[in-house]
Amino acid sequence: MVSEPKAAKASSTRTLMSVIGASSVGTLIEWYDFYIFGSLATVLATKFFPEGNPTAAFLSTLATFAAGFVVRPFGALFFGRLGDLIGRKYTFMVTLMLMGGATFAIGLIPSYETIGFMAPLLVLILRLLQGLALGGEYGGAATYVAEHSPADKRGFWTSWIQITATAGLFVSLIVILITRTSMSKEAFDDWGWRVPFWVSVLMVYVSFIIRRNMSESPLFAKAKAEGKTSTNPLKESFGNKYNFKFVLLALFGATMGQGVVWYTGQFYAMSFIKTVCNVDAIQADSLMSVALLMGTPFFIVFGWLSDKIGRKGIMLVGMLVALLTYRPIYERMYQTTNVANKQEVTAATTIDSVVTADPNVAGVSIMTKTVKKEYTDGTKLTEVTKLKIASAPAAEPAKPEIKKTLTLNDSDRWTLIWLVFIQVIYVTLVYGPIAAFLVEMFPTKIRYTSMSLPYHIGNGVFGGLLPAVATYLATGAKDANLAAEKAGAALPYAAPYLEGLWYPIIVAAVSFVIGVLYIKNRPSAAD
Repeated sequence: MVSEPKAAKASSTRTLMSVIGASSVGTLIEWYDFYIFGSLATVLATKFFPEGNPTAAFLSTLATFAAGFVVRPFGALFFGRLGDLIGRKYTFMVTLMLMGGATFAIGLIPSYETIGFMAPLLVLILRLLQGLALGGEYGGAATYVAEHSPADKRGFWTSWIQITATAGLFVSLIVILITRTSMSKEAFDDWGWRVPFWVSVLMVYVSFIIRRNMSESPLFAKAKAEGKTSTNPLKESFGNKYNFKFVLLALFGATMGQGVVWYTGQFYAMSFIKTVCNVDAIQADSLMSVALLMGTPFFIVFGWLSDKIGRKGIMLVGMLVALLTYRPIYERMYQTTNVANKQEVTAATTIDSVVTADPNVAGVSIMTKTVKKEYTDGTKLTEVTKLKIASAPAAEPAKPEIKKTLTLNDSDRWTLIWLVFIQVIYVTLVYGPIAAFLVEMFPTKIRYTSMSLPYHIGNGVFGGLLPAVATYLATGAKDANLAAEKAGAALPYAAPYLEGLWYPIIVAAVSFVIGVLYIKNRPSAAD
């Protein structure tokens, strides 16, 4: 870890607020652009992938979502090097425009029905561009704010940048909610889902104007004036054994665990509520928004606290409580929404069946059966079963597509809000201090490059793969139970819906152990 000069102390509070505002707005918009894809995953699965297997389509969507995360380290290398060579300001102006353009273009892509496999291919390409842009954005914003901040308040000031990731997710959910509620479900599924992607271009334009008027980081400007900037940031960051040791420690002892906690507490929670608990999409987005709003101030709290007691302990506590409590939390989420635990009002049940011609296949009809149930606690369940019936007998009988939608009562809704809120607190514990922690590990001349790579591998690879890997593990456990049941054997998994949690639990546990053993707790005031 390094000691920096006190030049940053010259920045007044007013200047710092201006710096944070300009940096945060742009970073928030980039996170919005990046996460709008994940927030709409259940809808996009039906637009850009073949029909017939909703689970496979959803997994394909999550894999495409994850692809954007996997390339983030490459964006970190490219833009990190650029930021250490030419400066922080101009680099993250480029990342902003790249992200905004890719997001807007996703909203223009025709569906799979219109252009076939070109649809998922174009989505994948644009998603990769989003990942490259985000790989360069975060390191620049965090470094820029940190280099304006006094050392003894660096955790507090950089925690405002940390808010932007959750705020970006929050804004994406709000924009989706507004769009959904402003039109019919049919209109949203047809074309309305594109609106949140198009809205991005307005946000990007405003942020670009703001960032254009920013000045360069004082520490980088000073180093450049003195001729102390790096001529080869990649070699100095990763070719130098001493510095590379800190890169590895930052990755395996901090960002790897922080990444899985972040994505479990927000994205996997949202996916679990929608696809496992089958909660209505509007209700799920609204309860997630409330939980995120309640938890967001704690980024500042733990960033400030890290200035007083150090970064390491706070982040490790977040990892520890997460890995110990994830399974009980998700079990409670599942049981809260499990209608098997509720008493049905049988007199209120309605069944409606309709047979229509398949518009895409001649000689095939679609039978749609809609069952609506009510429960004594006010919960409502709608189950829609679609079965394709061919005029000629098929070699294999068609499998019905079943879609369940649960509308919760207020009590259960608040139970889910509190359970998600607890997970958001874990997120703020590991994420609030992380920017200051990473900035303090590396010298100014290679800081952008050195901190960006471990951050984006930890979050982009280990964290970003979480929704797809966890869903795959849970789906595999469910399929194994179905196969065992069919064979008359004992079920191998008591709770298959919890099996996906082993991924974040194991990764967080490994990161916790490495952090405890090898990372030193260095108070920021020592800078």
